[in-house]
Amino acid sequence: MISTSDFKNGMSINYKDQLYEILYFQHVKPGKGGAFVRTKLKNLNTGAITDKTFRAGEKVEKAIMDTKRMQFLYRDEHYYNFMDTKTYEQIPISKDHIGEKENFLLENMEVSVIFYKGEPISVELPTFIETKIIDTEPGIKGNTVNSNYKPAKIETGITMQVPLFINKGDIIKADTRTGEYITRISK
Repeated sequence: MISTSDFKNGMSINYKDQLYEILYFQHVKPGKGGAFVRTKLKNLNTGAITDKTFRAGEKVEKAIMDTKRMQFLYRDEHYYNFMDTKTYEQIPISKDHIGEKENFLLENMEVSVIFYKGEPISVELPTFIETKIIDTEPGIKGNTVNSNYKPAKIETGITMQVPLFINKGDIIKADTRTGEYITRISK
């Protein structure tokens, strides 16, 4: 158990049988009444962000998380299958724990899988990935600085906005947090 005075940004806690990550906290001492701690919590199971106020000194359970480097192998109807890069053990992770990250999950990609009490709860992707454009309208020659964008389908099957000079077959760098195009790697 930890006290609210031990809170830190990024810390994981177990509150009312739910796992939360502390995104932001602030100790408040009003002129009248007792001190309290205002927090912004992210539910690690659903991704929902909640504001919660704790009394100063209130105790909560600290969630001890384990992180393993794993390689994404393949997806089937209900699960994403990963392999531990050290023990070669394979584990299935449900689509619920992957969420929107599936949009940038490429086969053979190394990711960090976060475990709580031996169960996988989340997958952390690399910040940037290199992916191939599999379908888009032909590029416009000479249009390298214009800020106009067009839709393009990448290897994972999602469509993202890319500059007009990007062609089918180009390899681009994309940000997995925002889903935005960063730069072209090669033609």
